[in-house]
Amino acid sequence: MPEKPEVITVVESLKPKLIGKKINDCNIYWDNIISYPVSSEFKKKIIGQKINDITTRGKWIVMMLDEDSLLVHLRMEGKFMFRDKGDVIGKHEHVEFILDDKTSFRFHDVRKFGKMYLINKDIVNDCKPLNELGLEYYDKNLTKEYLYDSIHNKRLPIKTVLLDQSIIAGIGNIYDDEILFMSGIDPLRKACDVSLEECQLIIDNTKIVLEKAIKLGGTTIKSFTSSEGVHGLFQNELLVHSKAGMKCPKCKNIIDKTRVGGRGTYYCKECQK
Repeated sequence: MPEKPEVITVVESLKPKLIGKKINDCNIYWDNIISYPVSSEFKKKIIGQKINDITTRGKWIVMMLDEDSLLVHLRMEGKFMFRDKGDVIGKHEHVEFILDDKTSFRFHDVRKFGKMYLINKDIVNDCKPLNELGLEYYDKNLTKEYLYDSIHNKRLPIKTVLLDQSIIAGIGNIYDDEILFMSGIDPLRKACDVSLEECQLIIDNTKIVLEKAIKLGGTTIKSFTSSEGVHGLFQNELLVHSKAGMKCPKCKNIIDKTRVGGRGTYYCKECQK
């Protein structure tokens, strides 16, 4: 699933093609993609609005329109495609926006897990799903005290807790492994056993890992390319994730793989105590 760096990569690829464009029409071919409002109301409200800016919140893409904000979650395999108006609709193209330059801007999702919300821009941060998210990795309020207070009563593995979007928004499975490796923390340790000092390590390494991944365009994995095949390069920088059976870059011990909360998890038993 695309994480914060991949979502930012998508946004940066969309900005030059979408900002300033007006949505002249909307066709919905799979209603379940639309979470709010109902698809008929969604279509009625979005037609005629201009795309003024695009940003992110956690793993959500946020398109700021004239009256509303269009929220898009890519989930497992969602991506955007640009076609000419009138081109045949592909099997996995479920929502189509016709722009004022006659471009057909389409949401493509093989698994149909992606979601869209259209919410008044003045209240979008006070409503679900955005009001359920925790702090961004760059938020000045993301302190060791905040993280410690958020996790010290949780007996779940720290790997699982860092995936909780209500604490830090945007961390997913790949970067979770990398952050814990760089922090020297076993992913199986209970979150309540992580110290205040280790919380600072996690915050520091979250910033290092995500900022580097953003600079490199994210991690291109089996289920993710950003838009029209734009690939990231951070997969070349991964230290442990997907490296089972290979040597640890720190101690040369063999990297192990286990499952934590149903997620494939890569770590070094020697370096992560």
